[in-house]
Amino acid sequence: MNASNKRKHAASPARYLIAAAIAAIAGFGTVYLLLAPSDNGSGPVSAPSTADKTGAASGDASPLKGLNTGDMAAFVVRPKPVPLPAFSFDGPGGEGQSAADLKGKVVLLNIWATWCVPCREEMPQLNALQAELGGPDFEVVAINIDKGGADKAKDFLEETGAKDVALYADPSGKLFATLKVVGMPTTLLLNPQGEEMGRLVGPADWASPEAKKLIEAAIAAAEGSS
Repeated sequence: MNASNKRKHAASPARYLIAAAIAAIAGFGTVYLLLAPSDNGSGPVSAPSTADKTGAASGDASPLKGLNTGDMAAFVVRPKPVPLPAFSFDGPGGEGQSAADLKGKVVLLNIWATWCVPCREEMPQLNALQAELGGPDFEVVAINIDKGGADKAKDFLEETGAKDVALYADPSGKLFATLKVVGMPTTLLLNPQGEEMGRLVGPADWASPEAKKLIEAAIAAAEGSS
């Protein structure tokens, strides 16, 4: 084997490693596309596009445009509100509720669990947001997805000092898949029509000035359209 062939032979494993890495990345992208929410208004949708993340799509009428900065930088703004699939859950008194019960006000829909460490860090901030802005026009609806009863979730809220956040629950465990949640916690901002204006995967400082500005913009838009 001459020197040139030896060099080609030696480089082959590296080529295979690079090809494998590219294939792995492509595979992850496929999984994300299957799990992430879509913008086509038909329920399950594709991963957020660059336009979604910046809120800068041509003709974008979102009142949240440009407000996903600072502590809200990870918030994905939908250029247009996205209808959600039907879902059900239990209200604070254990009564059955549905997505329709969330209509009529701006809702920050938070999906959480007692075993989620970031959820524990985030809950006091959600409580502060509810204490300051909660009312007839806005509510933090934090839905617990634990199974086995509400006692653990109640203890969790007490331990984190979340006395202003009501306990909503999804004992069926279906909400996680129905809303195409890809991480814990995940938080969706809904308009009074029950449509998704945007979402944030992972924990965030919901008591930050940026978060309040985002929520206030959604409330103002709802008041302006009523």
